[in-house]
Amino acid sequence: MSLDVFPQSEHERRVERTKARLHERDLDAVVVSDPANMNYLAGYDGWSFYVHQAVVVTREHPEPVWVGRDMDANGARATTWLAEPNIRAYSDDHVHSPYDLHPMDFLAEVLADLGVDRGRIGLEMDAAYFTAKSYTRLDSELPRAEFVDTTLLVNWLRVKKSDREIAYMEEAARISENAMLAGLDAIEAGVPEYEAAAAIYDRLIRGTDDYGGDYPAIVPLMPSGDHTGTPHLTWTDREFEEGDPVLIELSGCRHRYHSPLARTTFVGDPPEAVERTAEIVVEGMEAALDAVEPGVTCERVERAWRETIARYGVEKEDRIGYSMGLGYPPDWGEHTASIRPGDETVLEENMTFHVIPGLWEDEFGVELSETFRVTATGAETLADFPRRLFTA
Repeated sequence: MSLDVFPQSEHERRVERTKARLHERDLDAVVVSDPANMNYLAGYDGWSFYVHQAVVVTREHPEPVWVGRDMDANGARATTWLAEPNIRAYSDDHVHSPYDLHPMDFLAEVLADLGVDRGRIGLEMDAAYFTAKSYTRLDSELPRAEFVDTTLLVNWLRVKKSDREIAYMEEAARISENAMLAGLDAIEAGVPEYEAAAAIYDRLIRGTDDYGGDYPAIVPLMPSGDHTGTPHLTWTDREFEEGDPVLIELSGCRHRYHSPLARTTFVGDPPEAVERTAEIVVEGMEAALDAVEPGVTCERVERAWRETIARYGVEKEDRIGYSMGLGYPPDWGEHTASIRPGDETVLEENMTFHVIPGLWEDEFGVELSETFRVTATGAETLADFPRRLFTA
């Protein structure tokens, strides 16, 4: 299956770039546990990240090695490009074990077999699915190894996208457009919030007439009414009412690649304060997008937004965007470059960002977002959707 998504040659290039980073940092191996990084290097794609799993890359071994639960080994065979000897599975009694077994015991054996048990080994210390016990267990099993925090080593390799990655993000954008339209059409007074969420999910999975969608790394976010000052709430049983602002943030997903999109709608006639805030957000967003070009820093893009909204006496402390693309729950962000003050990351062609300069007040919030890629001539937004306040 992975070869249907990317040719083996693309995975091999990714592995060679990873090995070059190992050489630069004098590392013998890296243990990758972030599901997105596992997919990036090996192609592995399964909902198995609730148990311990990893992909190991060493400087000497030709291919990565997948390590996971025995019942998931066939999934590795189905989705990765790896040869059979590089699919290593631990027995089920390592899962929630009553015998004091742990998957890291097995991983330690794999690292010893690869000849790096006395070497410098990178670990994704801050990855969502690498636990404190995973570290302490490895440390006790491999006392002669030196463990190094390499949390973002692979993430930074992902920031520039290949042509095929961009193509999948563009396909995801078509799904995002359909899902946003479905959500906006579903919202009206008297409709329960979950009905709008169901309409969005229907389009996220059904995709387009030409292809379907995958599950997104983040569920559709949809705070409404008095809760629109809080951006990360989902839906409830509550019915929409006249006078409700509603924020919708969602993303289509295609082969694990995302293209997030956010818009705000209002049930009934919006008050002047909401309309004015929406106009400020749109103007600030467009100023930020206009500032994008290769060679510009992330903080310079944010400054264009900040200087624009400052003309209206508005300030925003939070970042307004981040690098993203390939992702699994709990999010689609790459955890690398952010569009914020102090981030001096220099933009390069085919970097991709989700820019989301919302304004959240005590009484209401207005949210707007676009996914864009950096081109030779500036920002190219992937979705084609009206950039304005909607009404229901």
